[in-house]
Amino acid sequence: MKNKFIVLGILFASLSFTKMQAQINFGEKAIGALQKGVTSFTLTNADAAKLSKEAVDKLDAEHEVAGPNDPYTLRLNRVFGKHTSGEGYTLNYKVYKIKEVNAFATADGSVRVYSGLMDIMDDNELLAVIGHEIGHVANNDSRDAMRAAYQKEALIDGASSQSATISSVTDSQLGKIGSAMIDSKHSRKQEAEADLFAYNFMKKNGYNVNAEESAFRILAKMSEGKEASFLEKMMSSHPDSKQRAEDAKKRAEKDGVYKAYVQQKIDNTAPVVKKTTTKKTTTKKTTTKKK
Repeated sequence: MKNKFIVLGILFASLSFTKMQAQINFGEKAIGALQKGVTSFTLTNADAAKLSKEAVDKLDAEHEVAGPNDPYTLRLNRVFGKHTSGEGYTLNYKVYKIKEVNAFATADGSVRVYSGLMDIMDDNELLAVIGHEIGHVANNDSRDAMRAAYQKEALIDGASSQSATISSVTDSQLGKIGSAMIDSKHSRKQEAEADLFAYNFMKKNGYNVNAEESAFRILAKMSEGKEASFLEKMMSSHPDSKQRAEDAKKRAEKDGVYKAYVQQKIDNTAPVVKKTTTKKTTTKKTTTKKK
């Protein structure tokens, strides 16, 4: 199911851009485990990272990924190329050529940004958005989302739920996990903490922190009109974008740096490479006369 506006997966409580229709043939053990509940199951960071990478690899194969010389890739590398690692995490970035407003981050450090998002936000606003997503990875929210996705799809049987080990998954099951990762919803507390992480990330690296408020204003504006009731329903368990914009504004005011943000030029074109022309040098032949 595709919607015209899809609010950010990690930052804005992602609405699904597609429903992968892969079906799982549940065995008796799986159904039994689902009925009993799998609360005893724990997913380690390594388990979450492994499953996330497999699911993201599948998503990458199923969507148009901007190539290394694509203007969107060049812009993302320019904005975030220096921010590929931090305390306890390593990140990798790719752009999906999808005209929807979305982005998500997973437990293995994969960050996927939709071209639709890059079309409506400038560099500083992107820094705020993706900084928030990095916060979810750093705070282990992405690991928790993976655990929830794994359990939701009943991919563990009774034995694995008791032994606290993950079982191998099929290709169709990876599709279900990938869809669940995009649709993952974080708690209000997790969202607020990721908002704060994004603000501190920008502050620490010398960026304009007022862009965080601006990013939320954009999303709030998108929630108006014919899509308003749909977005309101899907985001009922998450903080209101207008309120989050106000919270970002208050943080900047507290730091004494608040100033209404003016969106900068959005440029998703490749830089023009000037051709260098080499001038041919001609050498004059000199002849010596014999005396």
